[in-house]
Amino acid sequence: MKVKTEIAPETALIKEALPKVDFTDTFSTTNHQDTLESITNLIFGKEPKWVTLLFKIRNSIVKLFGLKTEMPKNVNTHFKVGSYIGFFQIFNIIENEVLLGADDSHLKFRVSIFNSQEKDFNIKVTTLVQYNNTFGKIYMTIIKPFHGLVVKSMIKNAYKSN
Repeated sequence: MKVKTEIAPETALIKEALPKVDFTDTFSTTNHQDTLESITNLIFGKEPKWVTLLFKIRNSIVKLFGLKTEMPKNVNTHFKVGSYIGFFQIFNIIENEVLLGADDSHLKFRVSIFNSQEKDFNIKVTTLVQYNNTFGKIYMTIIKPFHGLVVKSMIKNAYKSN
């Protein structure tokens, strides 16, 4: 499975995702047969084991700073606004794009999964982050080196059996 880095598309949901964007990146791959719901679940429904371990380490550290580390007790996993896929809440769904994310005291995080309908590399996974304070900026500086590796790995993991 080939994953490439590219410039964020200017989609309807990306344009309205956050009032301010302090960090963004986009990775793309090809998938022409699955629905947007299936693609989203493939990428964010099950991460590689090393990513699960990395999140456990992250959660044990950031818990000391009062950041969110657990899912809400009343999680709904249907593919609709307000439900969750993995740790991320669905904020919006339109025909060819879904916007997931999480809000915490230090930052707001959104990820767009967009089916551009292009011949090649039609699935665009775009991360958007807005810092809420200095701690958010420090946090992103620390995790930035891991972020790209994690997202690329999750995309490749989603399609390793295809």
